[in-house]
Amino acid sequence: MIDQLINLWPELNKSFIETLIMVGIGLVVALIAGLPLGLLLFVTDRDLFLENRTVKSIVGVVVNLIRSVPFIILLVFLFPFTNFLIGTTTGPVAASVALSVAAIPFYARIVESSARDIDKGVIEAAIACGASPWLIIKDIIFPEIKPGLISGLTITAISLIGYSAMAGAIGGGGIGDLAIRYGYYRYDNFVMFTTVILLIVLVQIVQYTGDYIAKTVKKN
Repeated sequence: MIDQLINLWPELNKSFIETLIMVGIGLVVALIAGLPLGLLLFVTDRDLFLENRTVKSIVGVVVNLIRSVPFIILLVFLFPFTNFLIGTTTGPVAASVALSVAAIPFYARIVESSARDIDKGVIEAAIACGASPWLIIKDIIFPEIKPGLISGLTITAISLIGYSAMAGAIGGGGIGDLAIRYGYYRYDNFVMFTTVILLIVLVQIVQYTGDYIAKTVKKN
């Protein structure tokens, strides 16, 4: 078993780094695009300071459409766009395009859900004091939902780890690719067992770290 692990280590290390690249890019894009999108969904809702049914409906429909497509289908559907953007449809960077597209609406809904837990009386009081929409978002909404944002980012990261394994099945690289090529196609149970254990450990580390940061932020 030790000899098998030593022989597998170079591929395992490469696959682990590729998975981190895919998940890392997806998380960054989700944070940059999903956070403002989620806030937009919240502040344009009924009885809020930027109420706009048209914007709310259009953004909500787009978000729901993307979320309703299974990731493996979304990955294949975005091949032309990925090829145009990156110049290839294989590898971790190419796979991160579909991962990012899937992560944006996923995280946006989590942001919106976190914002709904805010006491609307606080927002109404800020409006009565003459606070601008930007000030309300920056100084009231964002600080209140910060722990929820971190927890949501943790959930998104874990989902992306699972998606990245699927991306590996069709040339995305990463741990999923290693499991398919070396484990499934070669009927190597040791590789399958090792990749599953690695994914479990990675998810546990992400979950523990996210929970710890969220609790620390909430206390502060």
